[in-house]
Amino acid sequence: MERLTPPSRLFGANGLRTGPDGRIYVAQVAGSQISAFDPDSGALETISAKGSDIVAPDDVAFDSHGDMYITEYYDGRVSIRGADGSTRLLRDDLPGANGITVHRDRLFVNECRVGGRLMELNPTGGAPKVLLDELPMPNGMEVGPDGKLYYPLLGTNDIWRIDPDGGEPERVAGDLGVPDAVKFDSEGFIVSTQVASGQVLRIDPRNGDRTVLAQLNPGLDNLTFLGDRLFVSSFTGKVTEILAGGETREALPDGLTWPLDLTVGPDGTLYIADGTFLLALEPGGGTRTLGMLFSPGWPGYIRGVTAVGDGEFIVTGDGIVSRYNPAAAESEVLVDGLDALYGVAVSHSGTVVTADLGAGKVYAVTSGAAQVVADGLNEPIGVTFASNGTALVSEAGAGRILSITGSGVDTLIDGLERPEGIVVHDGTLFIVDVDAKTLIGVDLDTKAQQIIARNLPVGAPEGVTPKPLLGLPPFSGPQGPFAGIAAGPDGTLYVSADAEGSVLAIRKVR
Repeated sequence: MERLTPPSRLFGANGLRTGPDGRIYVAQVAGSQISAFDPDSGALETISAKGSDIVAPDDVAFDSHGDMYITEYYDGRVSIRGADGSTRLLRDDLPGANGITVHRDRLFVNECRVGGRLMELNPTGGAPKVLLDELPMPNGMEVGPDGKLYYPLLGTNDIWRIDPDGGEPERVAGDLGVPDAVKFDSEGFIVSTQVASGQVLRIDPRNGDRTVLAQLNPGLDNLTFLGDRLFVSSFTGKVTEILAGGETREALPDGLTWPLDLTVGPDGTLYIADGTFLLALEPGGGTRTLGMLFSPGWPGYIRGVTAVGDGEFIVTGDGIVSRYNPAAAESEVLVDGLDALYGVAVSHSGTVVTADLGAGKVYAVTSGAAQVVADGLNEPIGVTFASNGTALVSEAGAGRILSITGSGVDTLIDGLERPEGIVVHDGTLFIVDVDAKTLIGVDLDTKAQQIIARNLPVGAPEGVTPKPLLGLPPFSGPQGPFAGIAAGPDGTLYVSADAEGSVLAIRKVR
């Protein structure tokens, strides 16, 4: 068993904030945890673990007492983690709660959604004071030296400010690279990450003039200063220190955010559905980004993926099945209005089949319509086709594999714990049984079973019951893990090791 990508130290890196102890606090939506990072020693400590009271934290801020305020994007909540480690919920009615900052112990929060609000909250309770509403996706914000609150708008690609004590908003800078966070340096200049262009910009708040501090990869999310040292985060979990002259230093390495489904192209290239990314892992090479959130033609959050040739993919997510061509920056909706779609497969005849975990159904998608071919299932999640054209589905909640034919639905294999990813190669059905942490091979002729690999890093960590991420467009929800599997032309099996954020290769012994 070989790790093709290293385990992720962070499952995504979203909000960054320097804490009162001099460490950098990292909110991780995908990992549903908060970590504290010492950039000098490299030490990383989990402050709020997956499965705790804090779910999908997106941004954090501290008050003068050392209390940490946290936005929980998917659940629309703001929580407080006291300096003593206790937590309490402040509000749970702020859909898309995202950007957060504290200024002189005044707490400001915005909602990153179309029609979002910018508000001041009272930490002791009470209704929010709405400063602005109907904003197009505001994000990470900060109060400047002039006492005004500066906020980026993803939807209009600019940065604005407003006096929190009243007044009209002012546009500070526009035509950027899709700004998603602002902070201020020691000279009072705005420093802003650009999610689409990957640039880190320094902007004069007086006239909007800007210079490029560094050019990184798209997918930047937030930033923080530690003294005069500047650190920026990425969706992928990478934290980068920006040095003088555009130079950079890797403070925390890149990784996968939340690897889900996998597929292999005819040339042996492995493709990874990594939530807000579609990645390619070429034989003998590193990963490269084919498409991501905010890139042209992006079909939305991807759970399921299968390569169909000519650089095209059938993908699922957001209740939609799409045909996606990342090279052409185009996507075509094949069907929409479904629920929580996961695995997807295409038969030799071109029939698309997808599992809808939310609705408990399996659909065949043809000519823009979805036909139910199996119903009343307990968490169907993975799909594949046998060589004879029979559709197979893993029913994770029931611990079994079903076969779907024109005459009905039959149990093919039962007695499993939680089967998720499935694939057929050379007459053998391979199953990732997440709760058993095993990869199982089943001969489809004799039904004989064999354990191929044990102790796989899949599913939730021991003793952790993960809480679902409810989701909000442009992300789908509820969001949950999916340990996908794919087979290469040579029989190599690839598994999404979602517990550690890596992809595994399991090769035949020759």
